[in-house]
Amino acid sequence: MTEILYEDKNLIFCVKEAGISSETELPQALKEQTKSDIFPVHRLDTPVGGVMVYAKNKQTAALMSDKIAGNDDFEKTYLAVCEGEFDEKSGYMEDLLFKDSRKNKSFVVKKERKGVKKALLYYEILGAAEYKQKRVSLAKVTLKTGRSHQIRVQFASRRHPLAGDGKYGSKINCPISLFSHSIKTCKKAVTKNPPDLEPWNLFKIILDK
Repeated sequence: MTEILYEDKNLIFCVKEAGISSETELPQALKEQTKSDIFPVHRLDTPVGGVMVYAKNKQTAALMSDKIAGNDDFEKTYLAVCEGEFDEKSGYMEDLLFKDSRKNKSFVVKKERKGVKKALLYYEILGAAEYKQKRVSLAKVTLKTGRSHQIRVQFASRRHPLAGDGKYGSKINCPISLFSHSIKTCKKAVTKNPPDLEPWNLFKIILDK
């Protein structure tokens, strides 16, 4: 059964489990569980878990889609365990991204052209630890744009791939260490910590503060 964090007549915030589709499987499960109509307004990569929000009617879905498209009153924060340690403990990452749909993979490119989109995020390093004989860092990431695989490719392009993300160069064998931590929208903020499993439990003291 899907964990529901908050629900009203227009919105439902829930926890997506890693490995299921945010666009098909989870909406269907929520529909059966709540006996309500469910409308996706954003997506989360299938291997990634965490907080999601869905609309329960067409009017709210349209409103939410406009907010997300305009980056207005909609903020998503993620937690990521990245390979290596950072010289700069906080800052912005800004890149031009191109998605190759055939490979389902995004790339950082140098020049604007058809299909290239600007990507911007803010990160803060919360701690570092040893994991499977490698140094890893816990990053809190606030998306300023919502591009395909944005966090994964932007960190990987700086030689800090997310632990377990072999698609973007990680050498650590574990599930992709990315989790949707919080969503703030419509004067509502909902937060959830990652499961108490490796490598997240290396940072349990930090996450429980």
